[in-house]
Amino acid sequence: MAMIDPETIHDVKGVSVHNVHRHDVIVVGAGLAAMRAAVEASKDYDVAVVSKVFPTRSHSGAAQGGIAASLANEEEDHWEWHMFDTVKGSDYLGDQDAIEILVKEAPIVVREYEHMGAAFSRTPDGRIAQRMFGGHTKNFGKGGPILRACYAADRTGHVLLHTLYENCVKNGVRFYPEFYVLGLIIRDNICRGVVAWDVVNGGVHIFHGKAVMFGTGGHARVYRIASISLSSTGDGQGMVLRAGLPLEDMEFLQFHPTGLYIHGILVSEAARGEGGYLINDAGERFMKKYAPEKMELAPRDVTSRAIQREIDEGRGIGGKDFVHLDLRHLGKDKIMTLLPQIHELAWKFIHVDCVKDPIPIQPTAHYSMGGIPTDSDCRVLGDGKSRPVVGFFAAGECACVSVHGANRLGTNSLLEASLFGRRAGISIVRFLRDEPELADLPTDAAAEAIAEVEGILSSSGTERVAAIRAEIQQRMTVDCAVFRSAGKLSKLLEDVRGLQERYKHIRVDDRGQDFNMDLIDAIELGRMLDLAEVMVSGALGREESRGAHSRTDFPKRDDAKWLKHTLAWKKDGKVVFDYKSVVITRFQPKERVY
Repeated sequence: MAMIDPETIHDVKGVSVHNVHRHDVIVVGAGLAAMRAAVEASKDYDVAVVSKVFPTRSHSGAAQGGIAASLANEEEDHWEWHMFDTVKGSDYLGDQDAIEILVKEAPIVVREYEHMGAAFSRTPDGRIAQRMFGGHTKNFGKGGPILRACYAADRTGHVLLHTLYENCVKNGVRFYPEFYVLGLIIRDNICRGVVAWDVVNGGVHIFHGKAVMFGTGGHARVYRIASISLSSTGDGQGMVLRAGLPLEDMEFLQFHPTGLYIHGILVSEAARGEGGYLINDAGERFMKKYAPEKMELAPRDVTSRAIQREIDEGRGIGGKDFVHLDLRHLGKDKIMTLLPQIHELAWKFIHVDCVKDPIPIQPTAHYSMGGIPTDSDCRVLGDGKSRPVVGFFAAGECACVSVHGANRLGTNSLLEASLFGRRAGISIVRFLRDEPELADLPTDAAAEAIAEVEGILSSSGTERVAAIRAEIQQRMTVDCAVFRSAGKLSKLLEDVRGLQERYKHIRVDDRGQDFNMDLIDAIELGRMLDLAEVMVSGALGREESRGAHSRTDFPKRDDAKWLKHTLAWKKDGKVVFDYKSVVITRFQPKERVY
């Protein structure tokens, strides 16, 4: 186990002297992708996991419904069927070479979890149980819904997260919880480590390694109504953008159809997989108008648009901005056995007993399809296309490989995080065997991060972080949500840039260093504003509707102009774009109907 090196780089007035921590591998984040990579790499090398929350509090633990794999434990299934569903679900923007890897290796990943000790729900004969999920079908979409989602009641993410944490501990992984990573150290296209703030004690630290892996999660907290944890503020994507590297397909942000009314807390798709109904104010199962074959098991983008349209046209319950998810017909035994967490969340947060009453739900910002561009070995692509940054890897929701394209199917997220986290670990081990030397650490490695912290702590501005954060979240929720238009997006882009100017004049009340959450909130807000600008700019530029990106002024998909990935950089204070082709192998684009 590597020990902390007390070497001092330099001292800066107002900010504590920092230490250098040296490990072979620095993993940033502690969700499924990060810890799966750590488990894999720690078989051969010294691994550190740096995270701003304690690992078992990572957002992966909130995932409920399941992890997809064509195990065929309950009925016939094939990886080709899973691939077709994923390609179609992506609205043909997913790269099919990466999707083929995803679906072929899925059974391996799930069985490895079983061997690690994950407590999956079981069939009567003892095999891993599987349930239905939206967009997953039989026989290339010609049949009905299929039992493909492997699950642990409705706590699947929690079970998998704890399984990985236990295996990291077993392998001697060194954890650094409550360290907020401020920036990357990249010189000459070589990633040499990261700079972080010690949340507990204050002070800047450097984590110096031969390889750095980001598993930092999504950025949907830029919205007010969101299903994800408060910590999901896009830190990894923001650092990549500030390091001069591109982000891919950031205009595609998934809205989950069923978030608890007002709160946005996730009500798992497992509820509809087990037979739940969506009901409007007239008591009608309205999905028959939008997806007559798949009904409530249509993909998330289709279902979210249907719910939002019912609300917009005045058919929300009592004319309000929610509809009902009705589970009552499932019966108490089934609800309490297969959906106990949903019952608990509905009762604790909105005082609804879903055994007796329907649950008020509305679309909620949920998942980032876009992110840090990588290849299928999880190497971060510095040009977004083919040139890897040496020693820099990413996987999970922060990355874009791209297996989800314009819309993710339910249960493919836990699969992507786990599978590409595993591939990242394998890729890191292969890289370290060929690159044994530790790259030099620049003497100014922490200068930019220290300047940022000092600037915030010493600012005498008048703008408040909470006020700016509330405004950007509200505006994104209203004008860059399920439905979008040029008029709203153009005005929103102006407003985002106005908020960025206001951010330059923020002031925090806490000027101390230990447990200074005012400081962390301020840094997170800066990253969120950067990402909001890229998201809105990309949404304004993409003049079509595809998957989760639905333009009311361009209601049709336009393959002739827009069957391509968006790459976005921040250069000289402006967002600039480039594009790259979608990889198409087995399935040619066609009209997407359910």
